[in-house]
Amino acid sequence: QAQFVESGGGLVQPGGSLTLSCTTSRTRFRFYSMGWYRQAPGKEREWVAKGTDGGRTTYADAVKGRFTISRDNTRTTAFLQMNGLKPEDTAVYYCNEDPPRTAYWGQGTQVTVSS
Repeated sequence: QAQFVESGGGLVQPGGSLTLSCTTSRTRFRFYSMGWYRQAPGKEREWVAKGTDGGRTTYADAVKGRFTISRDNTRTTAFLQMNGLKPEDTAVYYCNEDPPRTAYWGQGTQVTVSS
């Protein structure tokens, strides 16, 4: 399918960790810059992290030092390792190209950080 499919979300306590995965059947995956995005209740979707096809990474200030974006081109999969989770990280997380393409948004995966 053209859309990305996210997985790995769940309920975690503050300070905990989760790893999100994002996969696609698109064979040109290795040429894309990939991004992770999130949307909290009542807020607009925001950019979280970017990983280029050349391996460079950038992060939003809110997650810098806690989140790590990576990819496995042989599996056409991107990952978001999230450590030190905070209640304000609660959101639906999405992946897409960076910059994103409207047609490729998936359903996202819910991350809830709560004690």
